[in-house]
Amino acid sequence: MKNKIIIGSRGSKLALIYAERARTELLRNSQIESIEIKSITTTGDTMTDVRVSEHGGKGAFCKAIEQELLNKNIDIAVHALKDMPTDETKGLLTNCFLERNNPREILISNDNKNIKDLKLNAVIGTSSFRREFQLKNIREDLNCKLIRGNVDTRIKKLNENLYDAIILSYAGVKSLGLEEKISQTFATSEIIPSAGQGVIALQCRKNDQELIKILNKVNHKPTHNCTKAERNVLKVLEGDCETAVGAFAKIDKNKIDLVVELFSFDGKQRFYLKLSKDLKLASELGKEVGEILKKQSNNSYKK
Repeated sequence: MKNKIIIGSRGSKLALIYAERARTELLRNSQIESIEIKSITTTGDTMTDVRVSEHGGKGAFCKAIEQELLNKNIDIAVHALKDMPTDETKGLLTNCFLERNNPREILISNDNKNIKDLKLNAVIGTSSFRREFQLKNIREDLNCKLIRGNVDTRIKKLNENLYDAIILSYAGVKSLGLEEKISQTFATSEIIPSAGQGVIALQCRKNDQELIKILNKVNHKPTHNCTKAERNVLKVLEGDCETAVGAFAKIDKNKIDLVVELFSFDGKQRFYLKLSKDLKLASELGKEVGEILKKQSNNSYKK
């Protein structure tokens, strides 16, 4: 039995909060006596002036941490699931998900205004094509301008009047204790979040049977089922970080409901689908929805 393990995480304030949550869950559910958190810098953290797609895509936030895991410098990697590519890295296993944080999107604006009250042609800060097209679906006149950096950095840029408002995930803002800054919280039906939004994923080496057993104990089954459905949509679409797609699943008794919104690459066409299946068919539900939308869109979501 391992007495001490090392968790690897991005070094941002928010990532370390998530790593601490993973540490607490692991200590509570195992015989491990000591868990160290190792901070790892990723390319996604260092290049903050361009879109993620321009320097490695989703893997930009994961590759350096995964390499540490493969090199056995850490035992478990902690990731924000929405930042992870859908294809698993060879030799690694991502099959443990902590209970989902609030997946909704929020708006922070200078004058505490909601989306409908912002001035004409207001400038919204976002680095996501999905969010940009979803916002323009609410108000056509809005101008979306690239913003990168952690939550604190983005709020600072907003306060410097570089933007009229910014859109962020509720989970991150709440975890940082910044809820009082929220001007508007969108329902998941208003703005469908990205697949896996609000979910913390724990990854280990595929051959580490001892840790796999421990991770099974902290795996939150309802969250796991929802993420399977959501991420299987992306797998079918072969979506990357430029794919403008929102996917959100929720469980209702023995059923799982999945709603997906996909935009063409230019944002001019929107494809929407909501389907339900028996809970044990969560994986199949994601694949089916992905196949239907792929056909409907005729691959127009790709560059």
